[in-house]
Amino acid sequence: MTETLEPGAGLEQGQSQLSLGTAAARNLSTTTKSVPQMQGITSRWLLRVLPWTQVNGGVYRVNRRLSYTVGDGRIEFTKTGADVRVIPAELGELPLLRGFDEMEVLDALANRFRQHEFSAGDVIAESGAAADRIFLIAHGKVNKVGAGKYGDESVLGTLADGDYFGVDALVDPDAGWDFTAKAVTSATLLSLTRADFQALTDQSAELREQVVMFQANAALGRADDSGEAEISVASGHTGEPDLPGTFVDYDAAPREYELSVAQTVLRVHSRVADLYNQPMNQTEQQLRLTIEALRERQEHELVNSRDFGLLHNADFSQRIHTRSGAPTPDDMDNLLATVWKEPTVFLAHPRTIAAFGQECNRAGIYPGNTDFGGHQMPSWRGIPILPCNKIPITEQRTSSVILMRTGDEHNQGVVGLHQTGLPDEYQPGLSVRFMNINEKAIISYLVSVYYSAAVMVPDALGILEDVQLGAN
Repeated sequence: MTETLEPGAGLEQGQSQLSLGTAAARNLSTTTKSVPQMQGITSRWLLRVLPWTQVNGGVYRVNRRLSYTVGDGRIEFTKTGADVRVIPAELGELPLLRGFDEMEVLDALANRFRQHEFSAGDVIAESGAAADRIFLIAHGKVNKVGAGKYGDESVLGTLADGDYFGVDALVDPDAGWDFTAKAVTSATLLSLTRADFQALTDQSAELREQVVMFQANAALGRADDSGEAEISVASGHTGEPDLPGTFVDYDAAPREYELSVAQTVLRVHSRVADLYNQPMNQTEQQLRLTIEALRERQEHELVNSRDFGLLHNADFSQRIHTRSGAPTPDDMDNLLATVWKEPTVFLAHPRTIAAFGQECNRAGIYPGNTDFGGHQMPSWRGIPILPCNKIPITEQRTSSVILMRTGDEHNQGVVGLHQTGLPDEYQPGLSVRFMNINEKAIISYLVSVYYSAAVMVPDALGILEDVQLGAN
């Protein structure tokens, strides 16, 4: 009997089929399958480039030389409509008020700040003029401009949200501006005059004591160019002069990093584990994808954790801003100047790398690639620029670029922290523990990964902040 196919089955209506069709043949064939795919898996370059240090006991202490910290933190503000007010406790980030915790006095100081609005190009403070107030930058970008060697204007630095300048003006009647502060964008600043500060100082014995202590520490605390306690050394002398005595002072309260953890419970029904293991082991595939997700979370935390993440652990002196918004070659050079001792890698969001490439094209500069781990990666000054999608992009389409020197205690770089030799260890620092089989015959496994990161010295990590994406 001749089979007549339905229309659309591959033969014209009325034609006879002369051989076995593919649809029927598939009933006797075996398909070739891929392992389960996962779009969320990334290259995770940060986990690759960090040297991992064994941490026995779960805590890693970074001992450093004593440094004279003079309150170089960022100031935060509250905003109600168009009115901006400095958070009183945040005034403790100023060098003059570091450690001062009299909230009534800080609140009174906060109330004496006055708000100012500036447009792009406005001069906020003129070089050579008397300085009689401190400025806090609530929003916007300000350039510190000074005279270059040959009389031309030179940008000495860029300040942005949370920065300040003119703190010495509060206690020094002879203070003057040694640079011109000029608004790059529209900016909102708060200012406190010396007269207002002095009036409050006259009323508060605690504030007077704080000012005296600050001035005494400034006079006695000798520091070298790195801000560390000075080691006195004599050189180039002749004869028999008295040599200086010295010792190396240590930080009395070194930073300790505790290992963090990312965990989940993987559940697999015993029926699935028993019956559906060919050609692929179901439990192994479930575990593989679970571990991939945990490793992605691990990298996210190494970048974004407020406790140990790179974006939050960079020293404030190592954070710089772009001059115009978009990431230009000049900005990348300035970032290199913050980590100039054997920088290892840049890390940036792929969209940030694209924005940097656009700026290079606009300037007629074509940076080359460099071989990194067998991959041809874009680079700047020979330093590879690695993509990392864990670096966030804000709603205003700004992001950051990270530059770091990796290495152990010898290189004084950035290191990853983990502990190997865990019970039921599946990968270094990652364990898979059988938990139980419940009354529904579901097998449970506890999957845990332990990790952290440490910055050995501040100049091992630099951040280019507020990088504008998609700028014209």
